[in-house]
Amino acid sequence: METPKHLRCFGVFHLKRMEFGKITTADLKLVDHQLPADAASTTTLLLQSSKASETRYFVGCAKWGRDEWKGLIYPAKTKAANFLDEYAKQFNSIELNASFYKVPTEASVETWRQKVEANAVDGFTFVPKFPKSISHFKKLQHAEEITDRFINTISALGTHLGPCFLQLSDAFAPKDFGILENYLRSLPADLRVFVELRNSGWFTDMKIRAEVVKLFTSLNVGWVITDTSGRRDLLHMELTTAEAFIRFEGNGKEMIASDTKRIEQWVKRIESWVEQGLNSVYFFLHQVDEADTPRLASIAVEELNRRLGAALQQIRFISQ
Repeated sequence: METPKHLRCFGVFHLKRMEFGKITTADLKLVDHQLPADAASTTTLLLQSSKASETRYFVGCAKWGRDEWKGLIYPAKTKAANFLDEYAKQFNSIELNASFYKVPTEASVETWRQKVEANAVDGFTFVPKFPKSISHFKKLQHAEEITDRFINTISALGTHLGPCFLQLSDAFAPKDFGILENYLRSLPADLRVFVELRNSGWFTDMKIRAEVVKLFTSLNVGWVITDTSGRRDLLHMELTTAEAFIRFEGNGKEMIASDTKRIEQWVKRIESWVEQGLNSVYFFLHQVDEADTPRLASIAVEELNRRLGAALQQIRFISQ
């Protein structure tokens, strides 16, 4: 099967990137940011899914510990120990990157739970990332003990625990499909999981791509959609659950107009999915320089509220 057009054009950016998804300003001007068409399987899945009475929307960032946000969305004299308190007043979710570096302690998880319960305006959801010791070092093999420890620890988040996020490295390729399948089948059936695949072979090989969709759909595992300018080869429209998990990477304040148009595109696409039966959306904002990410998140919140009536709390800025 021929590789889709939107995947053929941008291999140069994959080779030239210095950080994941980062490209030069000159190369950025050459990128086609149009979203590809939905996969046929996406339409089928959504139309056959059980529609929730109300679609849920989650918007957030990957970290709360940003000194640059003091005076922007955190009070200027906020102490680091209180960053999560302030973050929870602004956002209703977070892609919990902290758990990627190590399994959090039970005491940390309990503190996080208490903080969001005390400060969140309308509930709060953590989306923890599997530790890299599982995904990158052990590469999903012989990882039973640390997987159990991770799941048991984050379970203490209780009603604030959302899906977990398994991010695999570029080196984890289609040849490792069996390893991925075995690991996913070993997880508790009630654990909601999304997987991000970063090796381009998962996307350009249409046979393996179809096998991924079949596996994920059968296990009710979501396929993370990654939208970053320097890795257009990763952008797909394959929903394998009635939930969408979108990792959107912006290009900094100088490109805010371009990023805004990209977000507007996404909200239109999400609208079409909601009309077909999408139950929830996780939309997480990233930038190489995270100082201005709250402004990008604010644009997403505004658009989701305006177009879809998402009723998300608007982010409040201390300074403009």
